Amino acid sequence: MSVANSVSEISPRPSIEGIVEITRADMDRVNALILSMAGSNVELIPQIAEHLISSGGKRLRPMLTLASARAFDYSGEGHVKLAASVEFLHTATLLHDDVVDESALRRGRTTARMIWGNQASVLVGDYLLGQAFKMMVEVGSMRALAILSNASAVIAEGEVWQLSAAKKMSTEESDYMAVIEAKTAALFAAAAEVGPVIAEAGEPAIAAMRRYGMALGLAFQLVDDVLDYGGSADALGKNVGDDFREGKITLPVILAHRHADAAEQQFWREAMEGGSNDDEALARAMELMARHGALDETKHRARAFGAQALEALDALADTPVRSALADVVDFCIDRIN
Repeated sequence: MSVANSVSEISPRPSIEGIVEITRADMDRVNALILSMAGSNVELIPQIAEHLISSGGKRLRPMLTLASARAFDYSGEGHVKLAASVEFLHTATLLHDDVVDESALRRGRTTARMIWGNQASVLVGDYLLGQAFKMMVEVGSMRALAILSNASAVIAEGEVWQLSAAKKMSTEESDYMAVIEAKTAALFAAAAEVGPVIAEAGEPAIAAMRRYGMALGLAFQLVDDVLDYGGSADALGKNVGDDFREGKITLPVILAHRHADAAEQQFWREAMEGGSNDDEALARAMELMARHGALDETKHRARAFGAQALEALDALADTPVRSALADVVDFCIDRIN
C-alpha cells in the first residue's frame, strides 16, 4: 500500500464545523446582538465585556440553542435572543469564576480581573446577567425563561458548592459529580432544551434534548479535568495544572486518592489542603494518577457520558442538524484521545 493511500484512509478528526456551518447565519445575528446588549454609557462595561467576548471561545452553548431549535423546524426569531442570553449567562459565569478562582489566564489571555480588578469583573458579570434576563423576557416564552433562570440559579449553587469543597480531600465522587452537573452541565442542558421548547416540539423531544445537553456537559467537564493534568494551555483555555494549583478537587484527584497508600494520601493532603502544589508536586500528582489509572478512568467516564448524549439524539430525525449535534459530542471526547 502506498503512503498516499495509507494517509487517505485515515479518518478525519471530529470537528464542530457542521454545527458552525448550520448556525452560521444565525450566529452572525447572535454576535451582533451580543455586542449591542453589552454596550453601555458606562465605559468599563463594554471594555470588559468585549475583552472576554472576543477572546476566542467557540460559542458552543449558543450554537446548541440555535441548532436545537432548527432541529425541530422552528421558524421564529426567539432562538437568536435565547442563544445570546445563553452566551451572556456563560460569560457572566466566567467573569465570576475567575474572581473566585483567582485565575490569571482565560482562553490564553489575561483575565479581566487581572486588568480591571475583581470588583469591576463581578459587577460587569452582574450587568450581563441582567441583560440576559431582559432578552429572555422579550422572547415571551415563560417556559424558556423558567429553564434558563433555573439554570442560572443552579450554576450559582454549584459555584458555592465547589467553593465549600475546595481543598478538602474528604470530597466524595458523588459530591463532585453533583457540583459539575450544576456548575457546567446545567447550562449545556438548558441551552439544548430551550430550542425544542420554543419550537413547541413536544415533551419527548424536549426531554431528549435536555438529556443530550446534560450528558454532553458532564463529558465536557470530565475531559477538561483530564486535560488539566495532560493537555495544553491552547486546548484547555487556561494554564495546565491550574486546577491542581488552586486546590480544586476534581475526579482524577478523587480517584487517585481513593487508591493511594498512606504516604500517597499524605501527599494529596499536603498538596491540595496544605498548598504544597509547586511544579514538582504537580509532576508527582501526575505520576500517581498514571500509577492508579485515575486519568484513564476519568476518560472512561467521559466517554460513557458521550455515549449517553449520542443515545439521546435517537429521538431526532436523521438530518444534517442531528449529525452536527453528534459531531459536537465526538469533538468533545476526541480532545482526550
